Amino acid sequence: MKHWIKRTLFGFAGAAMVAGSIAGCAGQRQGWGGDSAEFRSKMVERVGSKLELDTAQKQKLTVLAEKLQAQREALRGAGGAGDPRSQFKALFAGNKLDQAGATRLIDEKTTAVRSGSPEIIAAAADFFDSLNAAQQQKVRDFMDRGGRRWSHRG
Repeated sequence: MKHWIKRTLFGFAGAAMVAGSIAGCAGQRQGWGGDSAEFRSKMVERVGSKLELDTAQKQKLTVLAEKLQAQREALRGAGGAGDPRSQFKALFAGNKLDQAGATRLIDEKTTAVRSGSPEIIAAAADFFDSLNAAQQQKVRDFMDRGGRRWSHRG
């Protein structure tokens, strides 16, 4: 397999691991509201302790978490209205589905994903590539469980 393909796949693996951890932590917290820097810090510490990360690895995980949060904010903010539910509901407000509005909304969200994805992939690859073999295996095991968060025991 070509090196760039492996790198991309491992980048997605790292992103999936972090996204799963964020989702798991979000279940204990009411979303990203409040102090997102504090939430991100706690998430990095939790994942860091599970993977036994060193300082440099935690910094790379923090960068990845920041990129993921920026991507999420870009998705929420795409289209100007800011609230994805209200944007979606507005498509059904009239007697007919607003097809032009739906196309515009999809285009805006797709553009936001497309523009932020290279940074996320690079940050995920940088993080995952910095892990040793045992840490990478923990990430793979996490993904094999369907991305369900790590329990308090392991």
